[in-house]
Amino acid sequence: MTRPQLRELGLNTGKKARLHRMLFRHGVGNGTAIFLPYDQGLEHGPRDFFPNPAAADPAYIVKLAVKGGFNGIAIQIGLAEKFYWDYAGEVPLILKLNGKTDIPSDAEPVSPLVASVDDAVRLGADAVGYTLYVGSPKQDVDFREFHKIREDAHRAGMPLIVWAYPRGADVDAKGGKDSFYAVDYAARTAAELGADIVKVNFPRPELKSGVRKEYAADFTPQQAIDAVVRSANRTYVLVSGGERAGDEAMLEKARQAMDAGALGLIFGRNVWQRSYDESLAFIERLKQILAKYPGS
Repeated sequence: MTRPQLRELGLNTGKKARLHRMLFRHGVGNGTAIFLPYDQGLEHGPRDFFPNPAAADPAYIVKLAVKGGFNGIAIQIGLAEKFYWDYAGEVPLILKLNGKTDIPSDAEPVSPLVASVDDAVRLGADAVGYTLYVGSPKQDVDFREFHKIREDAHRAGMPLIVWAYPRGADVDAKGGKDSFYAVDYAARTAAELGADIVKVNFPRPELKSGVRKEYAADFTPQQAIDAVVRSANRTYVLVSGGERAGDEAMLEKARQAMDAGALGLIFGRNVWQRSYDESLAFIERLKQILAKYPGS
């Protein structure tokens, strides 16, 4: 599937200018993207830093994002205000606007707002991020908050990246959060609600228990990610690395995502849960894949 061109997305001037800067002046520079997310300290707790204790230091992560040549780094407001200014302008900032801990049950998840689009403008961000829990019993609250953020982002000319995460008891009963059914539905939902870019986990078509009958057939991983990107239509798709796994498996998922027409990758733990030099070496391998999929 062919990735849509930037001029085909119907973006206003501010959004187009910021996205062009991120996609063509950073990273590989060919219209693809590799982003470094660092919101796991809030979302998962400090346990994620145990494999590489140095990663608990936000300054270490921002430096890694600059040295690795990422298209952007996604962080929460507290870290942006205390650590990003050292490298402001050297790597684009994606300010996460909401978040939650993983202490409460995920049966009825909602991710409350903790920052605003105005904060993002003040901090010099090139985009904002919003976590949308598709399928949560509290999605009515989520959708209303998202509506306000979408309007604010449009008014400020700020690209809006949606972390489209299927969550909740009903999702668990219909294949689970990483099933092809759930990921495909999440991508379509984010696109229809007005995301400029949607972030999804790589779908697992083998998870079929309780899914809709259309998704119960046998699909290859490539067929599944093809369908997810197609469901997003003229909304760019970023594919997450998820929990750290073997390098070759992650690289193969990256190739499949780019073959499907994705904009690029958003790899966090798979990058920084290893030593600094190992991280840079892995980043280089990811960028070699992106270099083969230029856009315009």
